[in-house]
Amino acid sequence: MKLSTRTRYGTRALLELALHRGQEPVFLKDIARQQEISLSYLEHIISPLIAGGIIRSTKGPRGGISLARNPEDIKLSEITRLLEGSVAPVECVNDPSVCTRSSSCATRDVWTRLKEVMDGVLESTTLQDLVEKQRKKEQPETAMYYI
Repeated sequence: MKLSTRTRYGTRALLELALHRGQEPVFLKDIARQQEISLSYLEHIISPLIAGGIIRSTKGPRGGISLARNPEDIKLSEITRLLEGSVAPVECVNDPSVCTRSSSCATRDVWTRLKEVMDGVLESTTLQDLVEKQRKKEQPETAMYYI
């Protein structure tokens, strides 16, 4: 299963907003530069996140975008649903009627389990979890010297 760039870039953009939480709204061009995402592509990704209530857009000279909710209240499952749809690896997992073999297919059971595991990881991971992971990665490692 491979998530689209839409979901990967959207999650990175939201992480950037979460890292700047409590500050002024962030310009989309700054997120694009910081995360190395095309500005025009990022503009398309942001729309469903605004419509989904994850991001708020502020107009005016001090405008930009910011998180509409706390990072700990935003699960990766919600982001993925807005940007990707279902994470089912095959269509019959969500809609058994697309295949006449759905009820007797052992491989469908594996694909269903795969979707359940992915859903579990995405549901149990918040944007705040990513903020904490990112901050740890940005901290310089302290060298251990032994004599």
